[in-house]
Formats: sequence, C-alpha cells, structure tokens
Amino acid sequence: MEKKICSYETLFAVSGNLVEEDCKALVEKFVNLVKDNGTDVDVNEWGKRRFAYPINYVTEGYYVLVSYKANPDFPAELERQFGITEGVLRYMTTTKCEKSTVAAAATSEASDATVEVAEATEA
Repeated sequence: MEKKICSYETLFAVSGNLVEEDCKALVEKFVNLVKDNGTDVDVNEWGKRRFAYPINYVTEGYYVLVSYKANPDFPAELERQFGITEGVLRYMTTTKCEKSTVAAAATSEASDATVEVAEATEA
C-alpha cells in the first residue's frame, strides 16, 4: 500500500508572558517535532504580536507558521502536543489543497473554449 503524503500549514501562538529563552525553547521543540515527522519543512517566525483581545489575560503572543508535508495522522498528534503544553495559547492546522489549482485551470480552459465557439457562430 502506498503512503499518502499531504501538505499542511500549522500556525501557533506562544504566550508573550514567557521569558524569551522559554519561548524560543517551545518554538524549537515543536519545529524539531515537525522536522522529525515531516518533510519540506519551512519555518516562518512572525515574532511577537499584540492580540485583538486578551486570551487567558495574556495580551501578546509569539507567532510561528510552519509549512510541511507529512502523513495524515501526524497533524492530530501535533495538535495533541500543543494542547497539553503549557505556554501554547492557540494553534491551527490547515491542509493545503493542490487539487483546487488543477480544477481552477480546467474551469478556465473550459470557459476559453466557450468564448471561441461563441465568436465562431457570430461570424
């Protein structure tokens, strides 16, 4: 049976009340977890940002966006780890859809063919 590999993006926010060393250690922990279980890992640290509203009385968080490819069961394990780790305020994992770009291209080609037929009948 062939292994299925999917593309994912995970965004998580670490509490801004943590000391900088603790914040970096948490980020490093999760980035290493993704690197151990995934491929094509791309880490984009957004840095410390102010929240629109307080979360558990915390007004700032350190944001990190991680893009990677992994088996479909890995994101559930990653989110489980986020949930039991103190200091992680919010997290979200999304699946990148490559199929939607193919479908959009097919729709575009079909609309171009319709325009050509309409022009031919007018002449």
